[in-house]
Amino acid sequence: MNTKYRQELINLFANIKNPQLMGEFLEDILTPKEFEEIVTRWQIIKQLSKGVPQREIAKNLGTSIATITRGSRELRDKKGGFWKVLKIKK
Repeated sequence: MNTKYRQELINLFANIKNPQLMGEFLEDILTPKEFEEIVTRWQIIKQLSKGVPQREIAKNLGTSIATITRGSRELRDKKGGFWKVLKIKK
């Protein structure tokens, strides 16, 4: 992926301060399925960070263990982006 374009998109997200505008933008730029997948992944991360077992998360969200395992791998990095955002969210 072109890093210039990637950084442009990251900067765009960072500059959208209005939640309603962000929602409208995400609905326009993502397909409904992509948007739902992002929503689900965020819920996975939140539940994993609270110690909810993977099988329970799969049942709660109707998703596969493989999807949850990816989130679990990312959470192993205590200095990673997920943990930084989870700290902001609290």
